[in-house]
Amino acid sequence: MIRAIKGTRDILPPASAVWNEVEQAARRVFGGFNYQEIRTPIFEETALFARGVGEETDIVSKEMYTFEDRDGSSLTLRPENTASVIRAFIEHRMDQIPGLKKLFYIGPMFRRERPQKGRYRQFSQIGAEAIGSDFPGVDAEVIEMVAALLDACGVKGSRLLINSVGDPESRARYVAKLKEDLAPHIEALSPDSQRRATTNPLRVLDSKAEQDQPIVEKLPSIHDFLTDACRDHFAAVRRYLDDRGIAYEVTPRLVRGLDYYTHTTFEFLHGALGAQNAICGGGRYNGLAESLGSKVAAPGIGFSIGEDRLVMAVEEARGGIAASALRLFIAPMSDEAFRKGAVLAGAVRAAGASVEVGPPAKLKRLMELANKAGAAYTLLIGEDELAKGQYVLKTMSSGDQSHVNESELVERLRA
Repeated sequence: MIRAIKGTRDILPPASAVWNEVEQAARRVFGGFNYQEIRTPIFEETALFARGVGEETDIVSKEMYTFEDRDGSSLTLRPENTASVIRAFIEHRMDQIPGLKKLFYIGPMFRRERPQKGRYRQFSQIGAEAIGSDFPGVDAEVIEMVAALLDACGVKGSRLLINSVGDPESRARYVAKLKEDLAPHIEALSPDSQRRATTNPLRVLDSKAEQDQPIVEKLPSIHDFLTDACRDHFAAVRRYLDDRGIAYEVTPRLVRGLDYYTHTTFEFLHGALGAQNAICGGGRYNGLAESLGSKVAAPGIGFSIGEDRLVMAVEEARGGIAASALRLFIAPMSDEAFRKGAVLAGAVRAAGASVEVGPPAKLKRLMELANKAGAAYTLLIGEDELAKGQYVLKTMSSGDQSHVNESELVERLRA
């Protein structure tokens, strides 16, 4: 038997209903903040991610699905979507239009990493990008939007971590100091951190290896290397979050995993996800558009939520996956009753309720089907009901029954 590839999965009912609810909630929240949807291809030129994400990141060096096309060009399944959004932003000359561009996306990404709780090799992300302003108020609004999305999904108790990774000048001075301080401890670091200590020392701060922690804890804080402009930007972001009543923790070692971040970085954590408890991450990327070919400055900030992990948090908040909610099961006890039931079903569906019409059968069999379907109501149609135009509507939770005609049925079940 052929099975799904390791690190991928099928999402079946009723779990798929939770995914739809989460995506609908995301679209409502994004709409409230005036974001519009962008859809990019799931594969791009490999150079886009090498230049945009960073050649020394784990994503580019270890995790991408890259293949050679028939013309010899190198293509990669997208491991994240910010670089793709910025590529589209430049290609379609959105960088020539004044003002802030607010874009969101929902779709699959691909990374060949070790599967673990809530992490898959094909995974879905919900994300947004605000491009065209370096005003710190935009940073605060983006973070507010994430908090609103989690709240709309019923996810409570998340923690917000924020930091500033400064501008290129701040980072250059900080990276030089990190290399100096890490040099005497290279052999004591984990293999990944040994490599990063020379190629991308900021990533050492993000190490989860136990042997690295005593060394990482003694490294200097990036806050000691920020320019005055970077300090002012970060102070303004915190002030705007305070105005909104959004609680946060300043975490100086929060650097995120991608090279394009500048200034504000942030993560939302949630306890339902175990040790790997980040549900969302994001930050500002003021130079990314220019590095990908934009002829004008296009500072931006964005975030992505792992939808797989968000759905897990939603299910945990609900205490499990709820069965799909069928509003009405129509139980016809003859072929003529089935024909009438199909017409009634159309009227009820037009009113916004879900309906299942059973096959012509005896009452006992039809009630078994209604119970298995989890229907809230069952409409019984026999010969007497057809003759009178009055149908028996049974409330499945209580067993109560009442007689209704077609218009009364539609009003009773109108969503």
